[in-house]
Amino acid sequence: MTAPHLRDRYLQDSINTASPGKLLLMLYDRLVLDLMKGEEALRAGERELAHEQLTHAQEIVLELRTSLDVDAWSGAPALANLYGWMLTELIGANIARDADRVAACRALVEPLRDAWREAAAAAVAG
Repeated sequence: MTAPHLRDRYLQDSINTASPGKLLLMLYDRLVLDLMKGEEALRAGERELAHEQLTHAQEIVLELRTSLDVDAWSGAPALANLYGWMLTELIGANIARDADRVAACRALVEPLRDAWREAAAAAVAG
């Protein structure tokens, strides 16, 4: 096997064996990365790269929204609404080529990711 194939296999194995909490963190980490790269690409005028990154970010937000159990805890409906708003913002940012809208989404996602990371760590420690 070549190095790219081995990397892809390792990545797939990591995903297949990850706990739900770890998968959630992986999604959030990738979402932050996509938003950073999308924002940078927009600012650099790299429209095609920005589109790819923002489209992938939209897919992640949609996955987060559809996999969210809104009955699981009292904050879930508000989080679902936030995901919906973010999806609309990312679509609009992609169409309008608006890096500031992408930055606003990232400013919301990063603290959410950090909160989920802390919750996962507390669950493991507890």
